[in-house]
Amino acid sequence: MTVQLNHTIVWCHDSTASADFIARILGRPEPVSFMHFKVVELDNGASLDFMDRPGEISLQHYAFLLGDDEFDAALGRVRAQGLTFWADPARSQPGEINHHFGGRGVYFQDPNGHLMEIITKPYVIR
Repeated sequence: MTVQLNHTIVWCHDSTASADFIARILGRPEPVSFMHFKVVELDNGASLDFMDRPGEISLQHYAFLLGDDEFDAALGRVRAQGLTFWADPARSQPGEINHHFGGRGVYFQDPNGHLMEIITKPYVIR
């Protein structure tokens, strides 16, 4: 067996709202309930498992690799919701798209402040 990411827990204040938000932006099916999680399935078999947590939440970063058409649709939904987006993780380039490695990418925040990223080309780090 190869090593693959299976799931990650996304801490949030409202698991239903948070899971619905990212599923809607990414064009995914409606989240499903599993135990105490709201689960958003991704195409590679991994899932985001949203779980309520009272108090302070440590903010995380989640990046999603999309095809060009899926990127256009997701960015359209970001814009339609009036969300601020940036070309960089430092959030110093509002309303811009990056073109790293010949692709396109943007960052935006979910309802809890997690920094979400959509890209069309994986980052080459080798």
